[in-house]
Amino acid sequence: MLTLPLMVGLGLTVLVTSFLSGLFGMAGGMVLMGLLLVLLPVPSAMLLHGITQFTSNGWRAWLWRRHVDWGIVGRFALGAAAAGGAFALVGAVPDRGASLLLLGLTPFLALAVPQAWALDARKPFHALLAGFLCMGIQLLAGISGPLLDAFFVRSAMTRQSVVATKATTQVFGHAIKVAYFAPMVADAPGETVEAAIILISIVMALLGTNLSRQALDRMSDTQFRLWSRYLVMGTASVYLSQGLFLLASH
Repeated sequence: MLTLPLMVGLGLTVLVTSFLSGLFGMAGGMVLMGLLLVLLPVPSAMLLHGITQFTSNGWRAWLWRRHVDWGIVGRFALGAAAAGGAFALVGAVPDRGASLLLLGLTPFLALAVPQAWALDARKPFHALLAGFLCMGIQLLAGISGPLLDAFFVRSAMTRQSVVATKATTQVFGHAIKVAYFAPMVADAPGETVEAAIILISIVMALLGTNLSRQALDRMSDTQFRLWSRYLVMGTASVYLSQGLFLLASH
């Protein structure tokens, strides 16, 4: 059971991370996932993160709905469903250290994609591949934003279209994650996510997403791409170090 100070701290973290996600279309979920993995067992952390991010991304998708590329969303959803089905057959639960390690490695793996293999979510096969790979990474590490960004960063889409389309794809991804981990939390003794925590997280996710809208309008496409990369790489470095430390201490 989380204490009151921890609940307040978690609520403020959700507020800040939802603002970051609303501004950059990623990064916020990555920060939140790292904190939840420290505070909660892995299945509970994955479930609460999924609920929070489903709310945040869903509201962001609604706010920017006229900028959504629904062709990309549909193909992504098909790929994500295939990956979710494959994981459901296995029923794997990732280790905390392995999750943090993968969380930290994901942005570097995304940047390692050669220019000759440039990924573009507007290409039908690439959108399907994005759904399958991102869903797999999401069920292992909790987030897939940096990898998903690799499918958008070299496209000619505007920042509003990138944020709106990524948010809509993530709605599907987090819904599958919630459905995957909810039975694990319900069946495991001592593992629970309190209703108060869920309610606080949902309210703060909505508030943070609303606050980010005006900031995104004031930002240029160049600033958007530059700052999002710096933020994600800095956060990834911290989680990579934490994951290596936990695995080395076993």
